[in-house]
Amino acid sequence: MTVLDISGMTCAACAASVEKALSRVDGVSQADVNLALERANVEFDGTGGSEALIHAVERAGYGASLRASGGARQDKADEAREVARRAEERQTLLRFAASAVLSTILVVGTLPMMIGAGGAWLNPWLQAALAAGVMVLSGSRFYREAFAAVRGGGANMAVLVSLGTTVAFVYSLALVAMGNGHGHLYFEAAAVVLTLVMLGKYLEARAKRGASSALAALGRLQPRTAERISESGPETVAVEDLKRGDTVLVRPGGRVPGDGVIVSGETSIDESLVTGESLPVDKVIGQKVITGTTNAQGAIEVRIEAVGEDTTLARMTKLIEDAQRGDAPIQRLVDRISAIFVPAILLAALLTFLGWWLILGSASGGLVAAVAVLVIACPCALGLATPTALVAGTGAAAKAGILIRDIETLERAETIGIVAFDKTGTLTIGHPQVSETIALDGDKDRLLRYAAALESRSEHPLAKALMQWAAGSRKLDVSGVTAISGKGLVGMVDSRRVAVGNAALAASEGVSVVETDGLSAKLGTAGTVSFVTIDGKLAGGILFSDEPRPEASGTVAELKARGLQSVMLTGDNASAAKAVATKLGLVDVRASLLPEDKVAAIRDLAKETGKNVAFVGDGLNDGAALAAARLGIALSSGTDVARGAAAITLMRADLRLVPASLDIADRTRRTIRNNLIWAFIYNVIGIPLAAFGILSPVIAGAAMAFSSVSVVTNSLLLTRWKPALRNEA
Repeated sequence: MTVLDISGMTCAACAASVEKALSRVDGVSQADVNLALERANVEFDGTGGSEALIHAVERAGYGASLRASGGARQDKADEAREVARRAEERQTLLRFAASAVLSTILVVGTLPMMIGAGGAWLNPWLQAALAAGVMVLSGSRFYREAFAAVRGGGANMAVLVSLGTTVAFVYSLALVAMGNGHGHLYFEAAAVVLTLVMLGKYLEARAKRGASSALAALGRLQPRTAERISESGPETVAVEDLKRGDTVLVRPGGRVPGDGVIVSGETSIDESLVTGESLPVDKVIGQKVITGTTNAQGAIEVRIEAVGEDTTLARMTKLIEDAQRGDAPIQRLVDRISAIFVPAILLAALLTFLGWWLILGSASGGLVAAVAVLVIACPCALGLATPTALVAGTGAAAKAGILIRDIETLERAETIGIVAFDKTGTLTIGHPQVSETIALDGDKDRLLRYAAALESRSEHPLAKALMQWAAGSRKLDVSGVTAISGKGLVGMVDSRRVAVGNAALAASEGVSVVETDGLSAKLGTAGTVSFVTIDGKLAGGILFSDEPRPEASGTVAELKARGLQSVMLTGDNASAAKAVATKLGLVDVRASLLPEDKVAAIRDLAKETGKNVAFVGDGLNDGAALAAARLGIALSSGTDVARGAAAITLMRADLRLVPASLDIADRTRRTIRNNLIWAFIYNVIGIPLAAFGILSPVIAGAAMAFSSVSVVTNSLLLTRWKPALRNEA
């Protein structure tokens, strides 16, 4: 894949022209041009390398450069382009301001003629001079673009504007030269149209830049340098020079230069711009940190595990870019229409002129109507309708920690009727916790202290859960700890023999089966029971279970309020699954499922209900189900397989983002449709009005500029979106 940054595009026809130029290059199998991102993705295996592609784009009248590889290099290149864009915006604003002054003088000076109250106050040659000034200041941009487009075998918005205003100017100039300068001239129409279109281009450029702010913000997260720890101490190196296994120092206030694991120090990390998590997250030795996140407190040392394109930040950025360049069926229809739109409008303008001249006998009226048709039909609004909404919507989602893979995901999200959840690690926390304790003598604290003291010598997941539960308890003397494979631990705690393990271990300590069975019945079967014996007598039992996430029940309730059915699909046993389902209010529970069983269950659900199914999961065994579902949603805390198979990735393990992702998908999809509907309606209504002489070129120019700005502004409303996390965790 060759990625090019494209400059000079202003409308859908421009993007189509660039695509056509790239597609003609030998070795190009596919070219995809995104107007909003100003980028082309080209599948290319021909000779000549990227130079051949760049040359083809330049021959079509646009600028192109090979997109830099590597995070920091891309950032530098993007910053340089941003500086150039801002300089161009300032120049556009100055040209507009100067044109506006000249046009105002021209309009005021010809006001009596325009309202039929007498001759113009300005001399016809002075009118021509003022209009010529506007043509040079504002029109020159469109003339260059139009010439390049025609030379490249295409036609775009600049062709329509240039042709319409030039015809009006030349016709008026010819009248003056022939001594008919006291009639109605159209110098003011040409000047005002160019001025208004220039204003529209300025506002449009600012709006487009605002819509892509989320992607730009992600690019700025990657630090340029890092402090790599060597034998002689910390040394400052470029991020590109970091390798997997390097250890770096991250000071308070600094950004993490690569994905890694803390090997020294404790701190809290601000992950808000990457995961959407609003509060800093406490981090200790052994925990992972993400590229671009900010170290809020103490200095830490991080062992780098991923750099460059392998980092979470790079994958996140690529996902957003891929989503923003997608083509939905409705957008592909727009692209096909745009490809033939400009030639069709040129023909419509010609027929309008001929109709007025030959049928109504008014060549001047036909000229004005034809110019109005050319001006009002500029396809900017159509071209901007989808990409600006995509950029704004997926960018807002990314800020909240929701990564949408492509535009097809937005369409699939609309049809969802059932949301199926994996249990372990998705609906539940994913690791065991102490959920119930029974002490036969009534002293639960003593029971937990003895058990935790013994388990402090173990790395078993149940031992870690018990240690977490008993954190802060008084330390006891422990000695002679022995791990009995498949049973548990035995040792001396404060000179007393303590055993913690399963029923077999309790039996070996002299406890009868009747005692352990009775205690198990009291603790329940929704988890794992560890029996505690002290000096050969049963002291009590501890139930470990994987508890539901705090926000899980609220998420299920919110989905129900949206009219969506929630289902659990799990490989866990039925009793554990039902225990969790009862707490969450889930009725449909399907347990003991293998990966292929989950796929079959998803298909059965769709067949039984006639509704499309979304699946939410995180594990290695969820990959097939995520791919098979109509919409796959993966938690980023899960495996690479799960994230790779999902259409939506939640950057933090918060199930409230599931309904939020459906909400932003719905809003983005509706914005695209509204944009396209209004753009089509605008042209369907505006072109006939212009052809029949109801709209003057000046009003047509204002309407054209307003339509483009209104579409982009409507898209920008999406940038205000934030997930409504009503069910607080």
